[in-house]
Amino acid sequence: PFAVHLSGTKYGCGVGGCGACTVMLSTYDPIAKKIRHHPANSCLLPISSLHGAAVTTVEGVGSIKNRINPIQERLAKCHGSQCGFCTPGMVMSIYALLRNHVKPSMEQIISALDGNLCRCTGYRPIIDSYASFEQTCCQLRGTGQCCLDQEELGCSSSVVIKLFILTFLKTYKSLSFPPQRIVQEQQRKTLIFCSKRTTWISPSTLKELLELKAKYPKAPLVVGNTSLGLKKNDCDAYHPVILHPLRIPEMQVFSITDDGIVIGAACCLAQLRDILMETIPKLPEEKTKIYQALLQQLRTLAGEQIRSMASLGGHVVSRGSAWDLNPILSAGKSVLNLASDGGKRQIFLNDQFLAGHKHADIEPKEVIVSVLIPYSTKDEFISAFRQADRQKNAFSIVNAGLRVLFSPGTDTIVDLSILYGGIGSTTLSARKSCEKLIGRQWNDQMLSEACKLVLEEISLPPSASGGKVEYRRTLLVSFLFRFYLEVLHGLHQMYPFRYAELSQDKMSALGMLQSGTHSCLQDVDPGQSPQDPVGRPVMHQSGIKHTTGEAVYIDDIRPVDGELSLAVVTSVKAHAKIKSIDISEALQVPGVINVVTAKDVPGKNGNDEEEAFAKDKVICVGQIICAVVAETLTQAKCGAKKVKIAYEDLQPVLTIKDAIKHNSYITKERKLEKGDIEKGFKSADKIIEGELHMGGQEHFYLETNSVLVIPRMEDKEMDVYVSTQHATDVQKLVASALNLQSNKIMCHTKRVGGAFGGKITKPSFFAVIAAVAANKTGRPVRFALERDMDMLITGGRHPFFGKYKVGFMKDGRIMAADFQCYINGGCTKDESELVIEYIVLKVDNAYNIPNLRVRGHACKTNLPSNTAFRGFGFPQAGLFVETCIVAVATKTGLPHEKVREINMYKGVNRTAFKEKFDAENLWKCWKECLVKSDYHSRKTKVEEFNRKNYWKKKGIAIIPMKFSVGFNATYFHQAGALVHIYLDGSVLVTHGGIELGQGIHTKMLQIASRELKIPLSYIHFCETSSTTVPNGKYTAGSVGTEINARAVQDACQILWKRLDPIRRKNPKGKWEDWISEAHKKSISLSATGYFKGYVTDMNWESKKGHAFPYFLYGAACSEVEIDCLTGAHKNIRTDIVMDASFSINPAIDIGQIEGAFIQGVGLYTLEEIYFSPEGEQLTLSPDTYKIPAVCDIPEQFHVYLLPNSCNSIAIYSSKGVGEAGFFLGSSVFFAIRDAVAAARKERGLPLDFTLNSPLTVERIRMACDDIFTKMCCEPWYTTCFQ
Repeated sequence: PFAVHLSGTKYGCGVGGCGACTVMLSTYDPIAKKIRHHPANSCLLPISSLHGAAVTTVEGVGSIKNRINPIQERLAKCHGSQCGFCTPGMVMSIYALLRNHVKPSMEQIISALDGNLCRCTGYRPIIDSYASFEQTCCQLRGTGQCCLDQEELGCSSSVVIKLFILTFLKTYKSLSFPPQRIVQEQQRKTLIFCSKRTTWISPSTLKELLELKAKYPKAPLVVGNTSLGLKKNDCDAYHPVILHPLRIPEMQVFSITDDGIVIGAACCLAQLRDILMETIPKLPEEKTKIYQALLQQLRTLAGEQIRSMASLGGHVVSRGSAWDLNPILSAGKSVLNLASDGGKRQIFLNDQFLAGHKHADIEPKEVIVSVLIPYSTKDEFISAFRQADRQKNAFSIVNAGLRVLFSPGTDTIVDLSILYGGIGSTTLSARKSCEKLIGRQWNDQMLSEACKLVLEEISLPPSASGGKVEYRRTLLVSFLFRFYLEVLHGLHQMYPFRYAELSQDKMSALGMLQSGTHSCLQDVDPGQSPQDPVGRPVMHQSGIKHTTGEAVYIDDIRPVDGELSLAVVTSVKAHAKIKSIDISEALQVPGVINVVTAKDVPGKNGNDEEEAFAKDKVICVGQIICAVVAETLTQAKCGAKKVKIAYEDLQPVLTIKDAIKHNSYITKERKLEKGDIEKGFKSADKIIEGELHMGGQEHFYLETNSVLVIPRMEDKEMDVYVSTQHATDVQKLVASALNLQSNKIMCHTKRVGGAFGGKITKPSFFAVIAAVAANKTGRPVRFALERDMDMLITGGRHPFFGKYKVGFMKDGRIMAADFQCYINGGCTKDESELVIEYIVLKVDNAYNIPNLRVRGHACKTNLPSNTAFRGFGFPQAGLFVETCIVAVATKTGLPHEKVREINMYKGVNRTAFKEKFDAENLWKCWKECLVKSDYHSRKTKVEEFNRKNYWKKKGIAIIPMKFSVGFNATYFHQAGALVHIYLDGSVLVTHGGIELGQGIHTKMLQIASRELKIPLSYIHFCETSSTTVPNGKYTAGSVGTEINARAVQDACQILWKRLDPIRRKNPKGKWEDWISEAHKKSISLSATGYFKGYVTDMNWESKKGHAFPYFLYGAACSEVEIDCLTGAHKNIRTDIVMDASFSINPAIDIGQIEGAFIQGVGLYTLEEIYFSPEGEQLTLSPDTYKIPAVCDIPEQFHVYLLPNSCNSIAIYSSKGVGEAGFFLGSSVFFAIRDAVAAARKERGLPLDFTLNSPLTVERIRMACDDIFTKMCCEPWYTTCFQ
């Protein structure tokens, strides 16, 4: 990669789980005599496996220098990128799809994006842009025109689809695969690649492979490297010989025989899917039951990149417990065709093979050549089931393959197979249970006995690995019940006069939940000047560069001479004294230059709250102790593994419960009171008490923390290129650590690949570590954290525990509330003091509680320090108070929306801390959302659906929001800018804000364009740097754009005023003429702009203050459907109304609202962090930590900006919307709760239940208590979070 410097392909996770590194592989198939194209995760691809292949990176698709591809143009113009880090991967996934299908279906488009994660956009604009390539997308189909020519119909592009397809075929297809590669493959030579430790052999014939396997029986066969590739970071894990059988014709075979379909073991799972999709329609339906079951699993298994790399043989032989195909292949009596140098044989792919029994297993010298998947028969029924934390691209929690064979024309069981994955270390069979059920009739009595037998045979101890024991046991019988009903339904269809049709209740148990998408956009004021870009949906300034991979991030900066790589050594203890650090072995590793510890820091080791290098003791797992610098990253990591740390254990505090017990707090209690709380409780008709637990949340920005430090040759100066939200703090801490003045440290940030609050404090410490290493070695140092290390070291959103006591009247009016709020702050102060303050200040949300007491505590524990995160405490506080509202509504029996309305602020009012505000727009948003969402009509339909369906339920909820924007201190709102006008009339704008994906630079250019009355094309932004605009505050709190906009506006107005004499003298002159004349008149064409900031303050002694600049209002209505048998849910529709006042760029603002909303959906329903009992975080990659994917967005997603709204405080009457949409994701949480309540009501269960967050599939299923949950566990209860 350093030879060609192609940096468009991004490192996102290193385990093939995020799609940022997607490339397209093109290979020649000598059997089919055609070129195959497929997407692949480059992070898993061994270089040796690419011989004979053509690799297309995003640079090969199109570039600004040459020509951009319509895929790239469409995505940029549809506002489908924000931070842009994931965008090249998105482009490559769709590019590979369109190379194979020039007119893809919407299902194929969604499927192509299964393996791509985006943390910014909420996916809607990405899907919209690529839906324009769908075969039925054109809204003007049949008119002779194309909808893409109509600017007013949405995302416009100058390239028509038909023209694109012609260009695509003629220009790209013939050029993408080099002819010499075809010749090489036709020659079919054996390929051998050797490194110091490993020999990679790619034989061309089966005979040669078998000879090699006989010679090297322990050598693994690697096709897609999706299993071994996950261990590539382990320096000590390697194989002396690896065999690559991809080029062997017999292992790529596909044939239809009298017994079934034969699939080569080296065929990838995507090929298997395509083969099945093509074959099923050609066969009699009764023969295809196993194929349909496999196809069902293949649609959700992994992402498209992994499906295109992982082989069927690898899937089978690795026998992973969560592998979805093995249970159904085994249940369907599939046969493995084996070969060795001693001959061929066949074995069944059965439970004994999957369990690794010696008599049923593969011999060390054997290989799987192909798999025979037999036909099903008329009296045979086969089904596959799975449930995962996320609908797609997630390992199964439990999967199953079930098959029954009846005596012809009857329902008497002749053969039965029940297999489960996700329970043990491999797939398990309920063989004994099945044997006992042979000869039984397929009826309710059989089902009851089958459930009992299965639960006895498939045991899962309380301490089982993976947890969720009761839930997993429940899935065993839930899947069995669903299979039972599917078979009954099938019997009725085959013999309608012999077997009764299922009741409506039972029919509701059948079928899977699936999703699709829709969209909307705000109109522009028609009276606005066409030359004025403010208020228009201008494309992101870097949008095209995002899509072409030409946008440069920190780790994309080309290596500089003498550059070293850095890897850190972190604590494995949560709380311990450091007895010794032995670096001797590390220094012996080839390439290692030095090891850096706290002793090497010339100045201050961090700040008053936190150390950069742990010195005498460690206070959390993941705390950095020392750093190893080496010539390469691999050498640095190997050196880091050789550092030996000796500890003396101390007692850790890990949970909020522990901290309360030990009185362990970061700050003093924060407290607010309003009214007379005791009097309020006395006047109430009823009083309720309860608790809420919320888990934390990982930022999971796609670009991990990265820093490049380059020492200059003189004066001890340093350039620090860093991915941060707070360049000033980086400069300050690095200068302090090196014992230098800040004027010697130059910080540069072009753009950041996502942050969400997670890059405010920690990047400063990473920069210190790299700078100290650079200072010690005298060489440039690059420090880019790998995903697991980033997630281990950095904290996230604060876990929350709240206790409430609420007094209310029979009509739902809340008279008094007493709230106690706790957050887990982790091991250092970080931003925890501010977060608990904001929770206390914001906990009322939209509700006027006349008598209120709120007490807040930030707990100190031995976990990594939690920090700022989008919403900054409000997502926790908002969910807490809404839980109280729901509890009141449940007790009174009133509709939830009525209880919300009766308690909402009305008119001009004051908060608990005496800040004055007008709730008019709160009510406008609420009423508009009721109308736009058609709430009351849909609520009636939801109730009707629920009456007819026992096993599936719908829920609907509407949530209001009062969100405070900004910070509670004036100095946080100050900003500076520098604007230069050059002699050719071009303008350079710089400011103190940082581009995180929120489009701040784009809006700055729009503002400069309006103020200077020149086209956007005249204006350029270079980078954020401490050398141009000093002392910038961190870009956060939703106000980064508006405060820096004020500074840019100030500088532009100064320049415009200076040009006033020139303009009056030549009013009809051109801009360039004015600038030339101004220069001749010695008028300065450079100006500094400054904004002092919004005046805010909060006095915690008096409990009063003007804590926030202004409030933003909104409302969201969401409708969901849940599967009561599994806990799965789908988001049917969401309508959001947001009071954005006058939007400077509606496309960017709507994108921010959508992205925040989906991130909120992740917090409330999906994202779960696990820690070991010793305090080590276990969720360190996209494999174990699931953020929302394409499959999680609402089928209909509507965002409306409230019209005719103004904000006299901010520039152009705008409002900061970057965070507000996050809390509205709770509308999905409460819609799910509504659906669960409907299920519980029908089952006669109490309705005064509490659901903790995140509302995962496990919690949903176990809350829908029924006969199956009662079979499997004690009464379900929720657990306390870390």
